[in-house]
Amino acid sequence: MRVFLRVTVAAVCISLPLSTASAQNSSSQQLDAEVQAAWNAATKSAITGPAKVKLLDEATLDITSDEAFIPSAAANRIMAAYGNQSSPNRYGLVVSKNDKTTWMVDVNWIKEGYVRDGDAKDWKPDALLESLKEGTEQDNTTRIARGLPALDVIGWVQQPAYDAATHRLVWSLSLRDHGSSANQPQTINYNTYALGREGYFSLDLITGADTIASDKQVARNLLASLNYLPGKRYQDFKSSTDKVAAYGLAALIGVVAVKKLGLLAMLGVFFLKIWKLAAVAVAAAAASFRRFFRRADANEGAA
Repeated sequence: MRVFLRVTVAAVCISLPLSTASAQNSSSQQLDAEVQAAWNAATKSAITGPAKVKLLDEATLDITSDEAFIPSAAANRIMAAYGNQSSPNRYGLVVSKNDKTTWMVDVNWIKEGYVRDGDAKDWKPDALLESLKEGTEQDNTTRIARGLPALDVIGWVQQPAYDAATHRLVWSLSLRDHGSSANQPQTINYNTYALGREGYFSLDLITGADTIASDKQVARNLLASLNYLPGKRYQDFKSSTDKVAAYGLAALIGVVAVKKLGLLAMLGVFFLKIWKLAAVAVAAAAASFRRFFRRADANEGAA
């Protein structure tokens, strides 16, 4: 992919007027610098695994020796450097320390209250998919206005699956830039949720179609390792005192969330430039970031 991207960038620059090519080169250099600076800053606050990461006063999340957790401020800076929105709900990012992987897991806390899960038994995946396609088409106007590509929903990678015993939800869509050919790269948002008494954590895996088969296990393992603290668990809900969310579980997937609640208004926004024009520079920044982790691990081992 990286060779292809280098050729693509070169071809674009050759076909443009000199002033336009220079402007794009300057813009690319600025993006590269922002990405590099964001990753460098992240090394100062990152928690390297193995570790148990405290998620507010709500839960804990276990990360392995191959992973690192980047807290909120640094995580938002990284996402902004890639052209995505910062979010007050973003608690952090989980990234790999392996040079050969490019996935991220975006960890968010949504304190909306207790989400009732009774509607899970009535899901119709085909109808939900059509709703998501319609909602995404309507939201494309907003994406275009923000300078983001319009998107097409290709289909389910993982149909919605809810485990009523553990109160965990998994679903995933494949998306692609609107109008692009079938052989163009697809981006996968593999969405997982852990419901609690006061809201829910989402752990959203951002990866590509070529690696989703192996990377989705990362998201599932992280989801399984998230444990709410006593008193914060889904089963600790008290109907007489606790806030109930204005929507049920299906709204986390269906068009109601897109149209009325805004929870999925930026569905697909994570078309990270790690798979686009800045792929080479981003990969270099990520490799530098991971080398930092290896040095840190080596120093700890020598202590």
